[in-house]
Amino acid sequence: MFRGSVILIALTLGMPSLAAAQTMSFGDSIGKLATSCGAEIVANCRGVNPDSNRLKECLSRNRDVLSPQCASDYLGVFDAIQKRVAARVTVANACQREIVKVCGGSTKETSKSVPCLVSTPKGISNNCLKAVDDAGYR
Repeated sequence: MFRGSVILIALTLGMPSLAAAQTMSFGDSIGKLATSCGAEIVANCRGVNPDSNRLKECLSRNRDVLSPQCASDYLGVFDAIQKRVAARVTVANACQREIVKVCGGSTKETSKSVPCLVSTPKGISNNCLKAVDDAGYR
């Protein structure tokens, strides 16, 4: 049980928890996975590197021994993680103008402009604000 807890803690630390927007936060996703599949991860995925792809593959390989709760939740959790990752990539595209003109930043380093995008709603388009919300930055 201890080793599984270490894996889940490592996953949680590797993916920062941010306020939930229209996508599920990394922290909420990992919390749901720990609640639904913690015992299965300990029993069947010991030694698996704690990244979402390898853990998903391990749970998929062991689907026949998963609890009903874990079996019904784990694919949704990993889907939510992928949606959050995709939403963060979208910020660079949706906010190009704002990053350069309003925040004086570079689209090559979008993460440096996120505080500006969050704290300066004036001059930020609705499309950009939605992308920032979906990415969980505000």
